[in-house]
Amino acid sequence: MPTKIISMLLAMTTLATSAVALDSNTVTQIDALFADFDHPNEPGASVLVIQNGKSIFAKGYGLADPDSKTSCTTNTNFRLASVTKQFTAMAVLMLAERKALSLDEPLPAFFPEFPDYGKQITVRQLLTHTSGILSYEDLIPEGTTIPVLDQDVLRILLKQDKTYFPPGTQYRYSNSGYALLALIVQARSGQTFAHFLKENIFAPLKMNNTLAYQQGCAVVTNRAYGHTLRTNGWQRTDQNLTSSVLGDGGIYSSVVDLAKWDAALYGTKLVSAKMLKQAFTPATPTDTPGRNYGFGWHLSEYRGLKEIWHSGTSIGFRNRIVRFPERKFTVIILANRANAKLDELPHQIADLVLFGETR
Repeated sequence: MPTKIISMLLAMTTLATSAVALDSNTVTQIDALFADFDHPNEPGASVLVIQNGKSIFAKGYGLADPDSKTSCTTNTNFRLASVTKQFTAMAVLMLAERKALSLDEPLPAFFPEFPDYGKQITVRQLLTHTSGILSYEDLIPEGTTIPVLDQDVLRILLKQDKTYFPPGTQYRYSNSGYALLALIVQARSGQTFAHFLKENIFAPLKMNNTLAYQQGCAVVTNRAYGHTLRTNGWQRTDQNLTSSVLGDGGIYSSVVDLAKWDAALYGTKLVSAKMLKQAFTPATPTDTPGRNYGFGWHLSEYRGLKEIWHSGTSIGFRNRIVRFPERKFTVIILANRANAKLDELPHQIADLVLFGETR
């Protein structure tokens, strides 16, 4: 049997074995939370719950690809959408720790041709969504049919002459900022963004099936395809004009691989504890009361616990990773359906497991 298949089976076996740590009633109640995803002919979801470094619940629901009737499993790879931002931020922090860049350098230090308004925008502001830079999605030229790349985002922004507000004075969530961060990683590492991620994050953590994906340039194994529910049923809505922009949302991964990422965030394999702490330190209040933003992570509280999380939304995917580091408890949900309502599911799982509530 090929080595790759053996490793996949071992990963699934490990997850299944550790899942019995939950009592049957709790497992049943978690299953009930995902009943809407558990249909034999519809797109679904993959779910992983981690406590103290061990998987205590891992399951796939529904289909990764309704066309081929391929089921969702814990090894299914979904487009992460904005869950990608935490990896982009980590790449920047790794280069900062290597003294390859400073978080307070302005845009013209990386892109000499950048207009004057970029002189006031720093790497730190891009990380925290406080740059005020314009949204590239609203500026894509009419009639564009070829997917936009990170470099195209830069070209679009080079033609602008203003920001939404003076840099550093407000918060406004920005995909443009994270596209620029991917290009900054390229500029200072001398590698493509996708290759830097693979060599410096994915390979060291043995996230062997995770990659930054551009349509036509890579192959995603065990791939989930995004879908949207229309009046005539589920329609594949997997890619759009912005799906090939990597820095803001272009990574594909599985809950199994993301468990390795979660584990790494408790250690210093990628960056020092001092550097990593910055990612999890509130840098700016967001537009939601009680919620702050760090570097690639939302920061809030739930029932007295620190909550570090991010969501991901694209044309056919909905994702959520929620970490409660004080209890070493993480919930990861990846779904290939645009209408999936995931916001409260991690909280409901935490209620069941951490707080002993029943539904």
